[in-house]
Amino acid sequence: MIIPVPLGVDRLHERGYNQATMLARPLAFGLGVSLKPHALMRIRETRSQVGLTLAQRKTNVAGAFKGNPSVITGKSILIVDDVTTSGTTLNECGAALIGAGAVSVYGLTLARAGAQGDALPPDHDVGW
Repeated sequence: MIIPVPLGVDRLHERGYNQATMLARPLAFGLGVSLKPHALMRIRETRSQVGLTLAQRKTNVAGAFKGNPSVITGKSILIVDDVTTSGTTLNECGAALIGAGAVSVYGLTLARAGAQGDALPPDHDVGW
């Protein structure tokens, strides 16, 4: 299944849409797999990651996500986001999904931004 990275309630109301869901929907349709945007929830608001150091990014999203075991237990999951810089958001999402029973988790982003020395190397092992 495909799960887009969820936005916080405030940011979703401000923006009016979740850009990760907009990317994930046609991908799920094209691959013939289910799109489950509510299988992963953002359980607390976080500030924008833009301009944060690697340490601040990790602290900002630590424990911010929770997977729904009734939907994801035993599943292989592709997490979709628009941009990754340090990988901390995908790492936290992956950890929440594995913790809720997913068998395997992969991440896909549209773009990768550089972060003045804070970006992880391309072969970085996220630990899930």
